[in-house]
Amino acid sequence: MTATALHEPATRTAAARVVHGTKVYGSGDTAVRALDDVSVAFEPEHFTAIMGPSGSGKSTLMHCVAGLDTLTTGQVYIGEVELGALSDRDLTRLRRERIGFVFQSYNLVPTLTAAENITLPLALGGRKPDREWVDSVVATVGLRDRLSHRPSELSGGQQQRVAVARALASRPQIIFADEPTGNLDSRSGAQILDFMSRAVRELGQTIVMVTHDPVAATYADSVLFLADGRLVDRVDAPTAETVLDRIRTLGE
Repeated sequence: MTATALHEPATRTAAARVVHGTKVYGSGDTAVRALDDVSVAFEPEHFTAIMGPSGSGKSTLMHCVAGLDTLTTGQVYIGEVELGALSDRDLTRLRRERIGFVFQSYNLVPTLTAAENITLPLALGGRKPDREWVDSVVATVGLRDRLSHRPSELSGGQQQRVAVARALASRPQIIFADEPTGNLDSRSGAQILDFMSRAVRELGQTIVMVTHDPVAATYADSVLFLADGRLVDRVDAPTAETVLDRIRTLGE
């Protein structure tokens, strides 16, 4: 089974895709092949989790698709735009306007209120927020009574909700989440994952999440598994049991 066959959308243009992507760090005897001829497409309005053992290439894959790192060979597309063909300035603009990010560390500006943090990417891009959309995002993540609070006045779970809302506010083509619940307790983590799942179902967003947590992966529509830089399997409608079984065979 080829990697492409694991996750190719049937008809619609993919929100993002990689074509024969290889990433090598270093050279000569010390070279490390983090990605090895990976081809994969991420469907629109779909929640995809990426899992695999440490060193399998899952974070490298996400960073390359998100335009935070570059492939050694191969192509990355956001919609129909090939990232490798863009200037640094155009790539920066594309990341700001068409890609959302949620990180393990919340990356909020401490001097801004929750409302100001949510709309900050729009302000930096000189774009006015779509108030109806932002209101729907705020309602989805349950932040309406916290908008005037600064990060220091919010719990970790609330801060991550702000980060999720910020990623959603610009209505990006795709959102990348890197271990978004890694710093949260189980209850707060479950709330964040539920908000992300609802954003896909109710707001039509597309989310790709790297996680090591089998329970977190069950919130996704499908899970991709990497090993040694290659895509090796996909599980749809995942359960904790099916994810754990697959992880055990990969040696995690």
